[in-house]
Formats: sequence, structure tokens, C-alpha cells
Amino acid sequence: MTYFWAAMVFWILAWMINIWIARQNETKILNLFPPILFGVSVMFIWEASVVHFEVSPVILPPPSAIYYKFISSIPILWGDFVQTALKGALSGYFMGCGAAFVVSLIADRFKFFERGVLPIANFLAAMPIIGIAPILVMWYGYGWQSKAAVVAVMVFFPILINTVQGIKMSDKIHRDLMQTYNANYLQTLLKLRLATAMPFIFNGLKICTTLSLIGAIVAEFFGSPIRGMGFRISTEAPRFALDMVWAEITVAAIAGSLFYGGVVLLEKKITFWHPSQRGRA
Repeated sequence: MTYFWAAMVFWILAWMINIWIARQNETKILNLFPPILFGVSVMFIWEASVVHFEVSPVILPPPSAIYYKFISSIPILWGDFVQTALKGALSGYFMGCGAAFVVSLIADRFKFFERGVLPIANFLAAMPIIGIAPILVMWYGYGWQSKAAVVAVMVFFPILINTVQGIKMSDKIHRDLMQTYNANYLQTLLKLRLATAMPFIFNGLKICTTLSLIGAIVAEFFGSPIRGMGFRISTEAPRFALDMVWAEITVAAIAGSLFYGGVVLLEKKITFWHPSQRGRA
């Protein structure tokens, strides 16, 4: 009982501190406190609730149990991370995004191709991963190659649609100015239209960071070697080893956050001139 009420007091104090921070001038250090306090509060209340209400670890393990499992299973978690995130998700991400970018340039150059491929792309983008993952696993086998294929299919269409839309967003007055300087199609594309499209492209890249990891994990449910995040989750959950399942979820959350953050940093470096980036620390 004492532990539970201590968690509630901590939550209230953290809430009051966040209110105080919100009233201050924004700084890098102050901006770090709200998410940290919120995360610690959630973990504290989670632990206290599980202990206070005597929730079975089969239903919901406490954060402390997940932490101990995480620390004791680092070699296994690292092997799963390499298999799923690096081999499956990352390779599929680069292949799918690269292919989508090339196709978007072709679609921009040849309008008949754009009118034919975009409706099909919108249609195929609605395909559920549950439907395409088993097929690709049967085609490419149970190794990481089939997971990379699933990821490539998932990220292809968001990048294609965002890139094609972004290339069209350059102002007519700027295009007329390029024509005044006698710029050809390639010069206009490289120096004007792609630069204008960069925010759209990076929006697609950021969306696909999470899609790639989800796609690789889900694909492993339909066939995988003896390692991988999806393989581990699918085998440990029926055994009611939820501490291991949550440890894998933690690894996936950390990997996805770092991947997303890396793309955001790259976006800031490349699109520093865009109004959306001005004034950001």
C-alpha cells in the first residue's frame, strides 16, 4: 500500500514540475525534463500497480522483472536485433526507399507513366502486411532476405507518393526563372524541384522508419531462423515468458526511436533552409 501511494505522490509532483516547466522559456535542458519525468512516472506507477494489485507476471510483468531479463539476456537480444533490425529492416528500408525514389523520378519525367503508376501505387499501398508477408516468405525463404523484401514493399509506396508530390510543389515563378536562365530539365530538377521536395521526402522517410521495423518483426511470425525479434516474441509468448517479450519490445522501441532520430538529424542538416526548421534547436 505504501509503495502504491508513493507512486501516486511522485506522479503528482512530476505533474506539478511539468506545469512549472511549461511556463518557463524554452531551453534544451528544460525540454528534456517533461518526457523524462513522464516516462519515470509511468514506470513507477506501473511497478507499484502490479505489486499493489498482485497482478500475475503471466499477465503483466513489472518493469523491474523486464529490466532484469533485459540485462541477463543481452547476448540473445543483440543477436535478435542484428537479425531483425540491421539485416531485415535496415536493408529493406534502403532498398525500398531507393527504388521508390528512382521510380518517382521516372514518373516525373514521363507523365504517362505517372498517370499509370500512381493509381496502382495507391491501391497496392492499402494491401495489409498480413497478406503479403507469407507470400514473400515463401518466395525468398526463411532468412533475412524475405523480411527485407517485406520491408521494401512496405516503404516503397509512401516514399513514391511523397516524392512525386514534393517534386510538384516548386513555385511556377521559380520554374519560369530557371527557364529564363536556359536551364534544362536535369538542372531544374537538381537545383530547384528536388530541393523543394526534400521536406516531403523526409516526411516519407520518417514514416518508413517505424514501418520498416514493424514489417520485419511481423514477417518473422510467418517463418524465421532461430533468432530475430519476431521469432522470439512468437515463441516466448505461448510459453508465458512475457518478461522476455517485453524485453524484445523494449529493444524494438529503442531501435525505432534511434532510427527515427537519426533521420530527423539528417533532415535538419539538409533542409536547414526550410521554414519548418527555423528556430529549432
